[in-house]
Parts: sequence; C-alpha cells; structure tokens
Amino acid sequence: MKRSLLAALAAFALAFGASAAGAQEVMKMATISPGTSAYLTMTTMANVVNQGQDAYEIQVDATGAATKHIIEMAQGKLDMVMTSPAVYRFMKSGKAMYQKLKSAPELSKNVRLMFWFPYGTYHVTTYAEDDLTSLEDIKGKKVFLGPPGGGAWAASNAWLKATTGYEPGEDYDNVKASWSSALQGFQDRQIDVYIAGCIDPCPQFEQLSVTNQLRFLGVDKATADNPTEAMQKAVPPGRFIDVVKAGTYGDGQANESDVYTVAAVVGVAVRKDVSDEAVYTITKAFWEGLEKIRADAPWVEHITLDFAVQEGPLPLHPGALRYYQEIGQSVVASNLP
Repeated sequence: MKRSLLAALAAFALAFGASAAGAQEVMKMATISPGTSAYLTMTTMANVVNQGQDAYEIQVDATGAATKHIIEMAQGKLDMVMTSPAVYRFMKSGKAMYQKLKSAPELSKNVRLMFWFPYGTYHVTTYAEDDLTSLEDIKGKKVFLGPPGGGAWAASNAWLKATTGYEPGEDYDNVKASWSSALQGFQDRQIDVYIAGCIDPCPQFEQLSVTNQLRFLGVDKATADNPTEAMQKAVPPGRFIDVVKAGTYGDGQANESDVYTVAAVVGVAVRKDVSDEAVYTITKAFWEGLEKIRADAPWVEHITLDFAVQEGPLPLHPGALRYYQEIGQSVVASNLP
C-alpha cells in the first residue's frame, strides 16, 4: 500500500524533530508553498540536517516565488533557496523574468549549487466530469500555469504552446494566482485546468482524488517518443518528458492509459559566500540522514547522488564538492567551482 508524500513527511517530522537543540548558527532557507515535491524535499532536508548535526539550524520559509528567492539570496538576505537550470540561466543572462532587473547577471555570480533533485512531472489536471480529454480541449478555459513570472509558469506555457500552439490570454484565460489560492480555486471549480509539477503520488492530487475523479492531460507514448521540433524546444536542458501512469490515483483517476508531459530538474542553491565548512556539514548531514529514511519514505528513491550532481549551468559550492569528492561521487567538469 502506497504511503502519500504528505503522510511520509508528517511521520518523518515527528520522528526526527523540526530543529536540533543547541544549534549555533541559523541558516535561512526559502522554498515554494506546501503541497509540492520541492517543498517536501526541502522541508525533509531541513529536518534531516537539523537532526544530524548541531552546528547549524535550518529555518524554512515556504512563501513567495522561487524566482524572487534566488535574488534575495544573492543579495545576502537568505542562505539557501530552490532554483532550476532555466531560472539560473535567465538570471545569469538577464532575460525573461529578470529582463528589467539590471543587477541580475551580477547577482548570479553569488549563487552556487548544493544538489539537483527532480521537481516532478507537470500534471495538467482537470475534473473528469468536465469532459476535457486532450490538451486542445483547454481552449477557452480558465487555466493556471503557475504563479506569474515564475519558472513553473514558463515551463507550463512553453509546453502548452509546443503541443497546442495556444497562447495564454488569447486561446485560454491565464489565471494569475499563487500556488495556494490557485489550488483552492481549482477545488472550488473556479479554475478549469490546474497545472502543478510534483513527484507521483502528489499529496494534493491524492487528497482531491478521494472525493473527485481527476483526468491528467498530455500526449501519448508515440508522440513522446517522437517529439515535434516545437516540443523539443520546450524541453531544453533542465526539462525532459516524463509520464503520469494510469492508475496512480486509483479510482480517482479517469485516465485509462499513461499520459506523457513535461518534467523538470530543480535544486537547492546556496549563497557563494556561505562558508565551505557550513555547506560541507549540511551536505554531509543531508545525504547521510536521507539514507536512514529511505525505507520509510519511498518517494526518496527519486533523490539520488547521480541526479544531484548531473551536468548543469550552476557550479557546485566548494563545501558541497568536498563532500561529493570525499565519498567518491564523480562530478562533471561543468559542476566544478
């Protein structure tokens, strides 16, 4: 019997505690709102680290947008945040959501990587009773792509444009909301299509599927195996095509076959000027503590060392690199500080 991600996190938090007694230095971490795999992973990280050593205490704030968090971290207001390869590239080049922030490229120099982890698949979610059976059926509907200006919005928009040719605000109503208000709006039937990325089984969809029948929209396996040129452009490095399997949510899922959709890589970024010793200690405590909970939290199987140090645009913090080299984990040249 599958344990939900939310239940696993709750059980883990009770077992390990929210913070370590006698922590000497507080580290400020920001992530996105509860209900996402990013929140689950980073909150678990904080719990594991706080229990596994007593030199540092991670305090988590799960409000706001990741695209803003990384700027605040680079400015010295935060120590660790969630990021993605795409968001970091935009920050470094001063494009997309950072095109009006002239200091973004310079600030990107103060960002380093602790580890990458899977954000999960983007679930394009509808209620089965609404009879939306393909991505093209979202035309004229109220669609939540993600918070405006965020990396999730950009990924959802690119995927829908690649698979349907639709433009937000023209072919469908682009709902502007936060994660929490959008989920509430979807539950209240004020939003027709709710898009969120997470590792299956997602807590919010498990809860919704108890009393509703959901349908996830995407492409079939043949299309996923032979993506169009537009689809290939929608999955640049840092994104890939993944699957939401039929039956994942039991009778609460209307899909009779697997659905293929975009997925993404995200990571924990750390400020460059955080000490090497602090980052080494935190990285070591996280990975050693994670091994102790794998049996009780099956979703953790997706959080692996190979995934953590895969090639990407963001170099590792020297403290994190020290730990990976210490355990013999191979690191690609592009990840070197």
